[in-house]
Amino acid sequence: MHASLTGRRRVGLALLTSAALAAASVTAVTVAPASAATSATVTVNTGTSLGTIPAAGHGVNVAVYDGNMNSAPIAGLLRDAGFTAVRYPGGSYGDIYHWKTNTADGGYVAPNTDFDTYMGTVRSAGAQPVIIANYGSGTAQEAADWVKYANVTKGYGVKYWEIGNEVYGNGHYGSGWEQDNHSDKSPKAYANNVLQYISAMKAVDSSIKIGVVLTTPGGWPDGIVGSGDSADWNNTVMSIVKDKADFVIVHWYPGATSAADSLGKVSQISTITSTVRSLISKYAGSRASSIGISVTELNPSYQLTTATAALFATDSYLTWFENGAMNLDWWNLHNGTSQGPATGDDGTPDYHDEGILSSGASGEPAANTPFPPYFGLSMVGKAGSPGDTLVKASSSTSQLAAHAVKTSNGVNVVLINKDLNNSTTVSLSYSGFSPGNAATVVQWRKGATSISTSSASSATSITLPPYSVTVLKASGGGTSSPSPSPSPSASPSPSPSPSVSPSSSPSGSPNPGQGCTATYTVTNSWPGGFQAEVTVKNTRTSAISGWTVGWSYRNGQTISSSWNATVSQSGAAVTAKNVNYNGSLAAGASTSFGFTGNATGANDVPSPVTCSAT
Repeated sequence: MHASLTGRRRVGLALLTSAALAAASVTAVTVAPASAATSATVTVNTGTSLGTIPAAGHGVNVAVYDGNMNSAPIAGLLRDAGFTAVRYPGGSYGDIYHWKTNTADGGYVAPNTDFDTYMGTVRSAGAQPVIIANYGSGTAQEAADWVKYANVTKGYGVKYWEIGNEVYGNGHYGSGWEQDNHSDKSPKAYANNVLQYISAMKAVDSSIKIGVVLTTPGGWPDGIVGSGDSADWNNTVMSIVKDKADFVIVHWYPGATSAADSLGKVSQISTITSTVRSLISKYAGSRASSIGISVTELNPSYQLTTATAALFATDSYLTWFENGAMNLDWWNLHNGTSQGPATGDDGTPDYHDEGILSSGASGEPAANTPFPPYFGLSMVGKAGSPGDTLVKASSSTSQLAAHAVKTSNGVNVVLINKDLNNSTTVSLSYSGFSPGNAATVVQWRKGATSISTSSASSATSITLPPYSVTVLKASGGGTSSPSPSPSPSASPSPSPSPSVSPSSSPSGSPNPGQGCTATYTVTNSWPGGFQAEVTVKNTRTSAISGWTVGWSYRNGQTISSSWNATVSQSGAAVTAKNVNYNGSLAAGASTSFGFTGNATGANDVPSPVTCSAT
C-alpha cells in the first residue's frame, strides 16, 4: 500500500470490492435509543489451546513520509497500547526507499524519519522492528548491507525482513502501483530474485527471518495466470522459493458495505490462513510447519476512524492469533485525509483517515489524538502478553464475540459487544479453571476517549455496554482436569487453522506419576504438522515446586517449537520441564504447555506420558 499524508491513495488492495468503494461515503443514520439488556452465555475452555500470542504479533505500520512518526509522544503511545512490532519504511515506500541515503525514488521523505531515528522510537516503545527490504528499486546487496549495518555495526538485532511490499502490483497483471524496475516482472522472476536476497542477507546474519510476498487468497490477483506464466503468483513463487523463506506475507483489507458487514469480515480469517497453510505444505516439505504467516498490512478499509473499526481491530487481531499468524501490522500510525469529516453508520466520526492517531489535518483533532482503532488495538495489548496461551471461548450469539487468554495470573476473557443499541448481560462458565470471587474489568466503549479499569465482584457475570470491548481478568487456579472442547454454540468462535477441530482431536489419558499426572492432547493438525498441549496436574496433598514430563513418539514426530515449558528431544524420546513461572503448583492445581511439531505419518497420541514432581 502507498498512502500519503496529503491525500489517501489506495490501489490494488486485496479483497477491496466495488461495493466497498461505493461505501466510502455513508450517510449518517439515526441510532435507536438503548433498550433493556439482552443476555448471552460464554464458555471458556482453558484445556484447549489455540496457540500463544506471538512475540512480534501486535504490530503497526509507520511511514517515512510521516513527519510525526518519531515525535515525542509516539514511543509512549506505542508502549501504552502494547505494540510489540513496528513495520518500516511504509508500505509501497518499501520498494522505493534507500536506507543509506534516507531517500525515496520519486517520493517524499520527512525529516527525522531515518532508520536510526526509527530504531530509537521502536526500542523506547519496547517493540521489535519489521523491515521491508527494497525489491522494487533496490538490490540484494543493498538489503544485505542494511542487515550488516543494523545487526553487526549497530547491534540492533533486527529479526524480521520482507523482500518487497505488494510486488504483484508491479503491472504484470495489468494494474501497477508498486515500483519494480526489473525488466521481468513475473512471479518467477520475483521468486528467483528472492533467493538471491535470502542468500545475501543470511550470509551476513543467519539468524534473521525473511518473508516472501504472496497474494491474499480470495483477493486480486489471486488465481490469475499472467501472460507467459504457467501458474498463478502464489504457486509460482512458492514452487521456486520452497522452504527457503521463514514466513510468507499477505495483506488483508476486506472492505464492507455497513458496520455490521465490517464486523462480520472476521469470518474470512480461518479460510485465508488454511488456504495459505495448505500452499506452504504443498511446497515447503519438512519445514512447512515452521514457516510462519505474517499479515503486514491490514485494516477494515471501511469507515476507518469509527467505533466499528475499534471493535474490528480487537476481534480481528485475536482471531488472526488464534489462527496462527505470527505478526500483524495495522495500516497505519498516521495517514492523513483529503476529505472533511463525516459520520459513520454507527454514529461516530469518520475522518476518512487510515491512521490510528490523528495527523492534525484540516477538520481532524490535534496531531497524535488517538482515534477509536487505537483503543481497539490497545485492548489487544490488554488481553495478554507474548507467550500467553490463547484458549477456546464460545459465545451463544453472533452479537457477542469472545476470546480468552490464559496467563500466569489467571484467565483474561475478551468480550466484544457488537450490539449498537443494547447492553448485554453475559454469564460465563469456565472449564479447567476455577475463577476467584473478584475480577478486574478493563473496558473501552463507543465514544470513550480512554480505557477504564475497575473492579468486579464476580468473574462469572458481567453487563457490557453497547458497542464495547471488555477484558475481564479473572484470577484463580486449575480444576481437576481440562474438559473437552465445548459444543458449538449458536455462533461458534472461529476454528483454529489448519482445519482439524479440537473437539475431534485425539487425547491421551493421564498416566499415574510421581506426584503429578500429564494429559497429552492434539489440539490442531494439518498435512505434515500438528499442535499439541500437555496439561500437568499436581496429585499430591501439598504443593510441588517443579515437574518433568516425558514420552516417546512411535511414528517419527519431531518437535519444532514450544511454549510454557523447556522441551528437548533425543530420537523418539521427548522431555519437557517447567519454566520458572509454572513449576510451583498448589495441591490439585494444574498448568499446561504446548508445542508444534512435524509429522509425516500417523500423528497418534504417545502412551505412556509420564510425570514426576519435585
